[in-house]
Amino acid sequence: MIIDLSHEFHDRMPGVRFSNQAGETVELTAHVKPFMTHHDSTHHYQGKASFEITDVAFQTSVGTKMDAPRHRFEGAEDIAALALERMILDAVVIDARHASPGQALGWADLSVPPQLKGKAVLVNFGWDRHWGTEVYRQHPFLAREVLSGLRQAGIALFGVDCSNADSTRDPERPAHTWFLKDGILIVENLKGLDRLHGHACRFFSIPLKARDAAAFPVRAFAEIHP
Repeated sequence: MIIDLSHEFHDRMPGVRFSNQAGETVELTAHVKPFMTHHDSTHHYQGKASFEITDVAFQTSVGTKMDAPRHRFEGAEDIAALALERMILDAVVIDARHASPGQALGWADLSVPPQLKGKAVLVNFGWDRHWGTEVYRQHPFLAREVLSGLRQAGIALFGVDCSNADSTRDPERPAHTWFLKDGILIVENLKGLDRLHGHACRFFSIPLKARDAAAFPVRAFAEIHP
């Protein structure tokens, strides 16, 4: 069985907010519109056929997306440099659906299975239910002690169903700093992770092979093993 773990990518979708150097609030988003409509194109084919071409513009850190090491470290691996084997992995799902807004979850708050080496570790906060609301921006996160333990365990990918793998109140951004330094990929804004509990599964998160991109939207999904 295949489980879709991606939010729909659409025009004016919600995204991360931040303040620019002028102190103005900026929100990342996408713009999707026809570049050429069926009506526009039909005269090219004497009315016998027509085609639509879509114009899509977006910042790379929107929607369900992957961070490559370049997202944190200048000159590091970009999205195009990532081998497919690093994006198709056996997965472990950690149940964190009991978390409250802004909560830091330590080891005592979690049940983390052994044997994490080389796997995608996906944290199910259940925060996808808040997608598009202000509560979504107040997400929980894993405490530094847990992030450090996952790093030492040799995970290959870290995924969350919220907007950031880190607390936005921590300027060091330890998940991004520690994981991406070690080549551990990060996937954010997942959805539907609750459907994976109790199942062995393979996780897929595939972006375009985009040269010089530090991050990129992905189509993330899981295949549940029979």
